[in-house]
Amino acid sequence: MISQRAAPHLRLPARAPLALWELAAACALLISPACTDPQPQEAAQTPASSPIRSEAREWTPGADEEAPPTARADLVEEFRAAQAMPRHPSDGGGRAWLEPLPDGSPPRASVASPGRFELTYEAGPLGIAVGGMLYLQVDPFWDWSSPQAEYPPAPGYTLVETDAEGVSLEARALGSSLLAARVEGRALQEGERVRILYGAGSRGARTDRYRDRSTHLWIAVDGDGDGMRSVLADSPTIDVDPGPAAQLVLRWPSTAQPGEEVRVVAAVLDRTGSTGVAVEGKLVLKDGGEGVTLPRSVPLDLDAEGRASFRVRIEAPGIHRLSADLQLAGEETPGPLSAQSNPLVAHEEVPLLLWADLHGHSNLSDGTGTPEDYFTYARDVAGLDVVALTDHDHWGVLFIDENPQMWEHIQETVERFHAPGEFVTLLGYEWTSWIHGHRHVLYFTDRGELHSSLDPATDSPADLWDALRGEDALTFAHHSAGGPIATNWSFAPDPILEPVTEVVSVHGVSEAAENPGRIYSPRQGYFVRDALNAGYRLGFIGSGDSHDGHPGLAHLASPTGGVAAVFAKERTRASVLEAFRARRVYATSGPRIFLNAHLAGLPMGSDVPASELVGGSALLEVRGIGTGPIGEVELIRSGAVTQLLECGGELAFRHEFELHDLKPDEYVYINLRQEDRAQAWSSPWFIR
Repeated sequence: MISQRAAPHLRLPARAPLALWELAAACALLISPACTDPQPQEAAQTPASSPIRSEAREWTPGADEEAPPTARADLVEEFRAAQAMPRHPSDGGGRAWLEPLPDGSPPRASVASPGRFELTYEAGPLGIAVGGMLYLQVDPFWDWSSPQAEYPPAPGYTLVETDAEGVSLEARALGSSLLAARVEGRALQEGERVRILYGAGSRGARTDRYRDRSTHLWIAVDGDGDGMRSVLADSPTIDVDPGPAAQLVLRWPSTAQPGEEVRVVAAVLDRTGSTGVAVEGKLVLKDGGEGVTLPRSVPLDLDAEGRASFRVRIEAPGIHRLSADLQLAGEETPGPLSAQSNPLVAHEEVPLLLWADLHGHSNLSDGTGTPEDYFTYARDVAGLDVVALTDHDHWGVLFIDENPQMWEHIQETVERFHAPGEFVTLLGYEWTSWIHGHRHVLYFTDRGELHSSLDPATDSPADLWDALRGEDALTFAHHSAGGPIATNWSFAPDPILEPVTEVVSVHGVSEAAENPGRIYSPRQGYFVRDALNAGYRLGFIGSGDSHDGHPGLAHLASPTGGVAAVFAKERTRASVLEAFRARRVYATSGPRIFLNAHLAGLPMGSDVPASELVGGSALLEVRGIGTGPIGEVELIRSGAVTQLLECGGELAFRHEFELHDLKPDEYVYINLRQEDRAQAWSSPWFIR
């Protein structure tokens, strides 16, 4: 049987009962949602004498150090120690379930709403010894009430009781999201049951703030009382339904040929961007622009969960935007929900532009929803062309690198949703190094190996790249300038396996320190512009790093999000891989801003031979079309803003920047900013 573990608990020698409570409380903190929180927060305080995390000295790319001062060696040591510790045979024993409702139906929950949930645990063949513990762990990431047994009027109050004669249970909250009940009196024997009523007080227990399916109410057992627990393989799950209809989104491609038929997706979402809203009515379409053949309306059935997909024909060249209103069944006129699509550029010579989100999580690690939900949202709500699910190798309640069936589930789901020419899915995971920074690993094949960041054979970027060499695979550094963990830029990115980097996500912007949307807990010397100044050649992408089940639309529930724009020849894995390796990509903070630019006639991401520039001069031709009014466009040259174009709130612009005295080893890129704070970044051009 595959070992299924919760956050690591270090084994201790025999200690007093109070010490065991303290141990459990301390270890509960190891799965705090620090790596999922997109909001700014203060950096953790560490002793100035710490040799690896000292705030007193500055680290810059190229420094001769094993790890940057942001490294969390303590986490790595704790994870590895837990891997090495054996479990007692009684750990993780027994079974548990959620009791049905009085009518026999399974219990359900609604987002951010109080609920009451009755669970039953039945002891396994080895029971639970005196001093052993039974745990309830609710999802630690998205605002479930922490279970507590101390104060009935407060949310999350939990009763733990048994009818087993001679057994008493002492329950206590252990940090955020975790409650433990210690067995006293005599051992709990096989078949004896414990009732856990979570949300027993007058205020119930608050549920997930996002829609979720099959979210776990984790039950774990420390059968012998040694401080090590294992999660039950059959821990109960529950579905969390979305809130009421609150917004409408509308997406179609950003480029098309005149005469081409394109797919449009529309979705009614709740206020946080979750799908699955029960709505019946129709979409009333309007304002497609001259030369777009539209149906008058599109039906929305209850079974469609608020989602619709249809096709329209683009007859004429131009810039087109589509609008729609929601009209509910039984109403004579549309209601207040309306949406406008991203701009679509129709022209015979416009290159194919694909939209991708290459970074996000499901409830297999620290996100919401199943892998199936993730890919469905990407395809049928966000209207993405390319998507990857990148759950953590070693983070969450269960760890994928210790549970091969979880990795198999992801691979099967990626393969099932892949539709070349229509919808490209990529196999991926997040290499969660707390020493060198997080990277997502993408395979452009159906199958691939998960190389753990805790495995000594692949615990550095260089070792990871060696393991991937020869594969159709890429890696991407992300939230590199701060946030949960900064990137160790002393490892020069592999030019084949890491040609681009993520500059924006829900964590904020890692492009440059002066960017107004910069990442929380920023670190000087770690920004992507610092890496370019050190001589690295990297293209730019954005991706969501969504943990809320919203790939492609992570910015709906966060101040920033991120998507990647890919100039590819076709919607296939091979074509997308070629575009990334050529750095023919750009980044936005979420909205589908159209951006196309050429330096000396070469597309973004290109190496520009200095010998072919007459007198070192060249024109940078830029065309941008916003999803809203454009404020300004910066030209960044070798680390500094050298030209600024004021756009005055126009929705579109064309401009030629004149560049002179370009020399080898310089780089150039542009940063477009809308008045609503949305941004786009071209990949740099590199003068060679």
